[in-house]
Amino acid sequence: MGRPTTKADLVTAAKDNYKKLNILISELTQKELSTIFDFEDDEKKKEAHWKRDKNLRDILIHLYEWHQLLLNWVHSNQKGDNKPFIPKPYNWKTYGDMNIEFWKKHQSTSLEEAKKMVEKTHNEVLRLAETFSNEELFSKGVYQWVGGSTLGSYFVSVTASHYDWAIKKLKAHKKNCL
Repeated sequence: MGRPTTKADLVTAAKDNYKKLNILISELTQKELSTIFDFEDDEKKKEAHWKRDKNLRDILIHLYEWHQLLLNWVHSNQKGDNKPFIPKPYNWKTYGDMNIEFWKKHQSTSLEEAKKMVEKTHNEVLRLAETFSNEELFSKGVYQWVGGSTLGSYFVSVTASHYDWAIKKLKAHKKNCL
């Protein structure tokens, strides 16, 4: 399936990719869980996140924090408090720095706690998505605060697309552990 463009596809993709992610996590060996992520030798993996995340907890916390961004953004704007998706002092050019701050913030968060946190916010994001109509999610111009995109594209990005990112990263790590 391509990138979701309907509410039904969004919900299906988010649930399916979350399930795939959790199956992959459940299959990780003790060696894979205890080995620090290291992609230094792979010339194709130059984006900052390949160096940032060192373990499964870091990936889960990243997902959790992006769920939180969406939840806070939507709830604030629904109340009339016009806030950008990326909170100040960050913006779309500096969100990598924000991701590093998320990483630093959670270095004492346990893996078990991270699993519970991401599960809770995954469910909250899906419940929130269900409160919108297909048109509200996937028609441009419905909400001034969304800008030139659609609200649904943000939901897709923080769920299905982000879960796919996490799956790819975990599979690359598994391959490194062989």
